Amino acid sequence: MTSLFGFILKGEKSYIHFITYLSVIVTDKTQHPFRKKWGQNFLTDKNLLGKIVRTVLPQPGDSILEIGPGEGALSEKILPEVKEMVAVEIDPMLIGHLTNRSDLDRLKVIQGDILLQNIADLPISNPVRVIGNIPYNITSPIIFWLIDQLDNWTDAFIMMQKEVAERLTAAVGTKAYGRLTVLVGAYLEANYCFTIPPDVFIPRPKVKSSIVRFIKKDQPLVADDQYVKFSKIVTAAFNQRRKMLNNSLKSWKIPEEVREKIDFTRRPETLSIKEFAALV
Repeated sequence: MTSLFGFILKGEKSYIHFITYLSVIVTDKTQHPFRKKWGQNFLTDKNLLGKIVRTVLPQPGDSILEIGPGEGALSEKILPEVKEMVAVEIDPMLIGHLTNRSDLDRLKVIQGDILLQNIADLPISNPVRVIGNIPYNITSPIIFWLIDQLDNWTDAFIMMQKEVAERLTAAVGTKAYGRLTVLVGAYLEANYCFTIPPDVFIPRPKVKSSIVRFIKKDQPLVADDQYVKFSKIVTAAFNQRRKMLNNSLKSWKIPEEVREKIDFTRRPETLSIKEFAALV
């Protein structure tokens, strides 16, 4: 699939209000310093780690890709339950710790930026299941990175800022329903799993976090070669979300047969994702 990064970065940066890298670490095991370079916030609650594992529900035949393993607090719980697991970690100081842990000897560790990786090139069988404790400022790029590689994964559990999770899972007609909901929803089903309070992290972030599960739609609502047009139409509509479609999309030549099926006196937040897809 043609890369979608260029069409989501400008609009979604306004949704992300802080930068944090969620390396999952239990503090009684780690001496790793907090790295401001990556805004690391370490998850400290063992009960919450257990809840994440129960939510993911790893199976003996699974191939797991973990984004941002930290010191391996989540890895150590999931690795024994699955066939194979690969972890991509950007912090070189954590790589040595992960590779030196005898209980993680089956874990394949890759140092690097996840956005520069292709799932098909990683040393693991495809398709994979994905778990991600990611930098919140690149939540949207990582989701579209997943959309670019739909054939290489089955489901994904991504931790993110609660506000963004609410936008991704918003219902039509709600305040949270908008551009991000529609652009992602054309390809993926997003399900809100649970909320994570700030006080389980060290240092404590300023906002609540959430885990969202993504699964692929049986059939994407927008073809690859129509995505650019789709993105621009959706963006134009929500840039003027208080206006009727007649006004916000007046510069677009929408086919007459489409106009006959969709009332253009409606506002964009009242259109379903399928109705937006029909506009292209």
